[in-house]
Amino acid sequence: MSIPRSAEKEFVEFILEDPGAEVAKVFEQREREFLLAPVRVTMKTSTDEIEVGDLLLKKANEGERLELPRWVAEELVELGLAEVQEEAFEVEIFKALTREKILASPQLSPLEPSFYIRMRRRLAAVRLGVERGKYRREDYDKLRTTSYDLIGRRLSKLLSMSSSASVKTIADRITPEERAFFAMSSSISAAWKSALLGEQ
Repeated sequence: MSIPRSAEKEFVEFILEDPGAEVAKVFEQREREFLLAPVRVTMKTSTDEIEVGDLLLKKANEGERLELPRWVAEELVELGLAEVQEEAFEVEIFKALTREKILASPQLSPLEPSFYIRMRRRLAAVRLGVERGKYRREDYDKLRTTSYDLIGRRLSKLLSMSSSASVKTIADRITPEERAFFAMSSSISAAWKSALLGEQ
């Protein structure tokens, strides 16, 4: 049985649609949520009241711990006034890559929901830091290579699973961005199988 030309054309158009647009939307929404989420900081110096956008920060003492929206915390860190209470991202991504290397395909190690947002932001910060002389080019290259390696390993596993597994079986180990990728690759895989079997 041959596939009708119209079905073949629809399938090709489906495959050629810009899947990056959906992923970009997911990232934009997630980044907004990430920047508004609270994070703990420790003040490195005493400050008077500070106006940050529409937010008024009360007077704070050196060593005082505060919970602030991440975008405010990042501004204070940039000014050298505070320190975010998180593990350095370079340490976290190295641990994640090591776990991923240990687990054979198709096993996935769990990642925090905000992992890729933090990765993107850290890469951007280090890249900017290289331009300003705060970081060496090698620091950026090493972080980018590690990020690329981790992404490649996880996408390979997700792609392998997308033709046979349900998202429910891996939902607790993947990020929202990976969930979007999994859904897209599952759809493409299902459409491909249907086209090959003439079941469209």
